Amino acid sequence: MTWKTLDDMDLSGKRVLVRVDINVPVEDGRVTDDTRIRRIAPTVGDILQAGGTPILLAHFGRPKGKVVPEMSLRPLVPALEAAIGAPVTFCADCRGPAAQAAVDSLAQGTVLLLENTRFHSGEEKNDPELAAGMAALGDIYCNDAFSAAHRAHASTEALARLLPACAGRLMQAELEALERALGKPQRPVVAVVGGAKVSTKLELLGNLVAKVDHLVIGGGMANTFLAAQGISVGKSLCEHDMTGTASEILTKASEAGCAILLPVDVVVAREFKAGAANETVPADACPEDAMILDAGPQTVAQVSEVLEGAKTLIWNGPMGAFEIEPFDAATNAAARKAADLTRAGSLISVAGGGDTVAALNKAGAAQDFTYISTAGGAFLEWMEGKALPGVAVLSGG
Repeated sequence: MTWKTLDDMDLSGKRVLVRVDINVPVEDGRVTDDTRIRRIAPTVGDILQAGGTPILLAHFGRPKGKVVPEMSLRPLVPALEAAIGAPVTFCADCRGPAAQAAVDSLAQGTVLLLENTRFHSGEEKNDPELAAGMAALGDIYCNDAFSAAHRAHASTEALARLLPACAGRLMQAELEALERALGKPQRPVVAVVGGAKVSTKLELLGNLVAKVDHLVIGGGMANTFLAAQGISVGKSLCEHDMTGTASEILTKASEAGCAILLPVDVVVAREFKAGAANETVPADACPEDAMILDAGPQTVAQVSEVLEGAKTLIWNGPMGAFEIEPFDAATNAAARKAADLTRAGSLISVAGGGDTVAALNKAGAAQDFTYISTAGGAFLEWMEGKALPGVAVLSGG
């Protein structure tokens, strides 16, 4: 990769515009989950340690180009100070005279948080004039918001063209993890893709079958693939209008030498609720009045065997209805197997996507994965093989 990191920049005495993702939940003026804030602390800390002045740019919510007081970043200041361990000053704009005055009066060793970039309509339009207004406040641009890198916005794309640009620590970690998983992976590579619908992951599946050695398909989308093979799935969630597309993906995988693993046994129930009466049956024996809610133990054993022979794992989406017991069993078992292999040093495991993170946390496996991405849309688009504007511009693209 050709992008630069903080290590490539002379930060001493420089004003560093840092694009961060601190779009965190706030209730009654207080941050209720500071995970995203804590994850930017290494970047801000390294800039301070190198003698630079961090100036934070961020969006919050969807104000659609208008000033919405409830979407101000001001309430985030206490949580930022706690995570960074340095004083944080706030300015009620991200460009113009007020922002310039705030930058000019900033003391060494302190951080400046600028107001929500999306209060300006030019942010989501990638407006060069807004970008120029932001660029006037800094000497160096640092993008530490991989989760916003799939958007060509003024603070993620146009601004990076106007100043010497680099990736922050979180962006760097994300890009290095994804490069290890899909760019130049150790083989064999296994991808686990689950979730409800094939239609939402068509591009992902199409890209993966050309890049991985094994593709494990789980969740509701597995039912569509079973139906494509003429197997009855009863009352299961299934996109019957997508069976032709599923067949095309199976053919493409075969031509590419990618082995697709579908459930060989399934857990079925007559109602979708925790603790519902259920039974395990062969995948081609789902009763007409039942629905498939999880993969069965034989399928888990096959997935475990594939993982044991793998060097790299990419995971997106659960293998069943992981939110309710007992239909979380396959996801939990496969996740723990991947975690064990990662902990033993035999597997590089990278996972991402909202449901994925929740499922791996529920399984108690997340902490042992090599890398877990919290960037939903950007992670998916990277897996789909798309160029991300906020990354491409760091490479001179």
